[in-house]
Amino acid sequence: MNNVAYVIRMLAAAAGVCTLMSTPVLAADAMADPTFISARDIKWGDAPPALPKGAKFAVLYGDPTKAGPYVIRLMLPVGYKIAPHFHSLPENLTVISGTFYFATGDKFDKAHAHAMKEGAFHYLPAMAHHSAQAGSKTIVQVHGQGPFDITYVNPADDPQKAKK
Repeated sequence: MNNVAYVIRMLAAAAGVCTLMSTPVLAADAMADPTFISARDIKWGDAPPALPKGAKFAVLYGDPTKAGPYVIRLMLPVGYKIAPHFHSLPENLTVISGTFYFATGDKFDKAHAHAMKEGAFHYLPAMAHHSAQAGSKTIVQVHGQGPFDITYVNPADDPQKAKK
């Protein structure tokens, strides 16, 4: 067998393995009831204690504290900051409204941040250090596979560990 045929066979086998490995997740999603939520029907509450006070939080789908798919939204006031942090699983974020300044690395520098406006999207792999600031009243949607977590680069930035 020549090298090209061998490579094609290996790629086909790898694709088959990937398909088999993803089948339980796809099957579980296929069995879930469809979800429809109008913007006016979103149930907002205070953000979890791992985030700084002032944000509002809504779960649109799934349970972000458990394994499996989830969709959440955050409503952020003007100037709201999330200190440098990372997640143990990949993050997908879409800006629904407002302006969201997003920076990678261990320090937030607005001069080098991406000004993400309505409709903008970002994907981050697991463990990527990043931070953010709302430039206006902003709503972002985050989705991925749970459990969702947040670990601050500087533990003193963690609102749960801040002095009361």
